[in-house]
Amino acid sequence: MRKRSPWRYPARIVPIAFLGAVAVGTALMMLPAARADPGHAPFVTALFTATSAVCVTGLAVVDTPTYWSTFGHVLITVLSQIGGFGIMTLATLLGLLVSRRLGLRSRLMAQTESNGLFDGNVGGVLIRVALVMLVTEGAISVVLTLRFWLGYDYSFGRAVWEAVFHAVQAFNNVGFALYPDSLVRFVGDWWICMPLALGVFTGAIGFPVLFELAREWRKPGCWSTHTRLTVWGTVLLSSLGFLIFLSFEWSNPNTLGPLGTPTKVLAAFTQDIMTRSGGFNSIDLGSMNAETVAVTNAMMFIGGGSASTAGGIRVTTFLLLAFVIWAEVRGEPDVVISKRRIAEETQRQAVTVALLGVALVASGTLGLIALTDDVPFDRALFEVTSAFATTGLSTGITPTLPPSGQILLTVLMYVGRVGTIAVGTAIALNTRRRLYRYPEERPLVG
Repeated sequence: MRKRSPWRYPARIVPIAFLGAVAVGTALMMLPAARADPGHAPFVTALFTATSAVCVTGLAVVDTPTYWSTFGHVLITVLSQIGGFGIMTLATLLGLLVSRRLGLRSRLMAQTESNGLFDGNVGGVLIRVALVMLVTEGAISVVLTLRFWLGYDYSFGRAVWEAVFHAVQAFNNVGFALYPDSLVRFVGDWWICMPLALGVFTGAIGFPVLFELAREWRKPGCWSTHTRLTVWGTVLLSSLGFLIFLSFEWSNPNTLGPLGTPTKVLAAFTQDIMTRSGGFNSIDLGSMNAETVAVTNAMMFIGGGSASTAGGIRVTTFLLLAFVIWAEVRGEPDVVISKRRIAEETQRQAVTVALLGVALVASGTLGLIALTDDVPFDRALFEVTSAFATTGLSTGITPTLPPSGQILLTVLMYVGRVGTIAVGTAIALNTRRRLYRYPEERPLVG
């Protein structure tokens, strides 16, 4: 039998496509026109920024509004949009618009990158995804434009540009901002924080869930198991995160303490939504209490919904593991959710994603501490978790890291966006299925 090239598999093409996008983005960010001051950006700075944009993270090693020129800001916007939509899904959509048809390989690549979102009518779903993105970003842009223009006396052109920039960042869960303090100056502005928070929430819920809710929002009993897990898991985690953040930071003089009650509620709600993958911050994250930082780490690691612009191990993975543990504790032979038995293959995938995520965060934290001299453990863990979960939140130490530490975070952002299983599959040597099974044995566990 003729041996196939290992790069013909879609699961291996997707990571390569993201690497290509990062390489092109890095080259463009190194152009002198992309920097506000004379000269070009250093390689590590351009690489980190391009990866952060393509991998929809939002971490930055320089002051985004002052270091990059208008051309650089446009590049960040375009790279963020491409990264949020997906390299292969974008290529598939462009091919569909040009040729009016899709080959089998294009369909497989789109399905691989989007976790099976396009199992049916690939072309129709792609167009719907594009429409959802454009409509949501357009609505956010309109609200922000009016607020900047009428409320802050921006010129109309500046108001439109900043509204579009932040709308794209919000829906794609990136988090770059055109202000040195992100959204801290708007901490009490409902017309700024709420649209951005809702944009992040919409992008993080996942396209399969959005499409199903549009059809069956009045019939929760007809929802699929995936939608049930995502919706109720998101509601539970968001409510819990909001209450914890509000109670832990209520009297903190460096965060919510000096604010009025309505502003405290808005700030806690905004930061709770952004913690799941948004990347914006309306308070000083470096001044949060230790217990709040711990909860933030956990929420970032869990992330948003599958087939969304969010990162993390995803809500469905987290809840599925909880059901697996519950079934094992009760001695149940099957894992059952909403009267549906969960396949063993799905359970193994959830365990693999979670354990690989834990391993990457743990090893990344130790590596970052080893590469730096004075970074505390909690700060290193926060930055590494934010990079792996493509959240983009930072306690402020990222710009001070040495180039080796920034490259480490760059690798974590890439793996977090492409996916641990996708990266593992891309480098796996054996992609064949065995035609035999070994005898079974049960080692002692626990």
